[in-house]
Amino acid sequence: MEDRIYTVSQFNKMVKDYLEDNNNLKNFFLKGEISGVNYYKSGHLYFSLKDKKCQVKCTAFGYRYKKIPEDLKEGDSVKIFGDATLYEARGDFQIMVRHLEKENKMGALYEELEKVKRELSAGGYFDRDKKTPMPSLPQTLGVVTSGTGAAVRDIINTARLRYPNINIYVYPAKVQGLGAAQEVIRGIEVLNKIEEIDLIIAGRGGGSIEDLWTFNEKDVALAYFNSKKPIVSAVGHEIDILLTDFTADLRSSTPTHASEMVVPEKKKLQEGIENREKYLKSYLRKYIHRKKDEVSNRKNSFVIKNFQRLIQEKNMEVLDREREFIKIYERYLFKKRQELEMKAEKLNALNPENILKRGYTITRSKGKVVKNACEIKPGEILETIFHKGKTTSVVKEIDFDEKGII
Repeated sequence: MEDRIYTVSQFNKMVKDYLEDNNNLKNFFLKGEISGVNYYKSGHLYFSLKDKKCQVKCTAFGYRYKKIPEDLKEGDSVKIFGDATLYEARGDFQIMVRHLEKENKMGALYEELEKVKRELSAGGYFDRDKKTPMPSLPQTLGVVTSGTGAAVRDIINTARLRYPNINIYVYPAKVQGLGAAQEVIRGIEVLNKIEEIDLIIAGRGGGSIEDLWTFNEKDVALAYFNSKKPIVSAVGHEIDILLTDFTADLRSSTPTHASEMVVPEKKKLQEGIENREKYLKSYLRKYIHRKKDEVSNRKNSFVIKNFQRLIQEKNMEVLDREREFIKIYERYLFKKRQELEMKAEKLNALNPENILKRGYTITRSKGKVVKNACEIKPGEILETIFHKGKTTSVVKEIDFDEKGII
């Protein structure tokens, strides 16, 4: 059999012709979820269509003229109509889209993600008061990420550049694809058991939403939440917020940014200490100088120099006040004594004994004082009290006029 040798251009052209001549690959419908949407000013649209296992690139030239929606986003479920072809220059298999319709529901992955978000939010997993604060000066850093990617280099280089003395433990983990979630979870658990580690950075570099989906897994998000050590979600993305961003103690936009957020710059720390030292020395010098001035002023003050004379003057003031008080007190007692004598005289004037001395008597009947003749009856026994002695008599006759006066 004769060997067939093609150039790459010849091969790609042959495959393109084969695809475009195959009726099964023309005028067909395809359903799936949108990913990696890119609208270009040129009027072209590029995206991928995927299901749980596979994805295929799609291109729509002049999408506006084809009435393709201009608000497509990650996870939208759509149905497209088009043809299979090959872009020869890059050898990319793709679908040339002639029509696209949105389906009125989110993609299965996003639908499940929103359900998990609502569940965790209701359970308090996103609450701010459950976040652990970052240590101000970590000495040892734990990192969970791919052992070969750019993320681990960015984290280490940035941390060492900012604080050369920092120690770093790296747990190399798979960060996308089958088994990635379990490796990230295991990495967080292992680093939590190392006592000297002060905080953990777990994440990866950028990529498509499919590449980052490990960090949208519920079990991974819970591993962040359950970390006993402060943990930073460091996944290279700007637009979407992943599930681990909600459950971590701190969120960063990239692995580099994570290092910058939690590792202080040694140079700035030293500058801060030096500035503080200068401030304290200056403050102490001023304080001591101020106190010396105060002591000097007090030594030369009028009060100190004339202290003995001032004490004598104050003693004289106290004696004057004492004399004045005695006078006021004696006047007060004299006044009160006069008031008491006047009240005693009034009481004596009202004393019944004094009245009896003047010749008046008191008449009682049955122990009660008789004030009016109409109060007694003939035959009633009366007791009459004199200044000296008393008599008992029987009423024989009662005389009184209409006014009660005899």
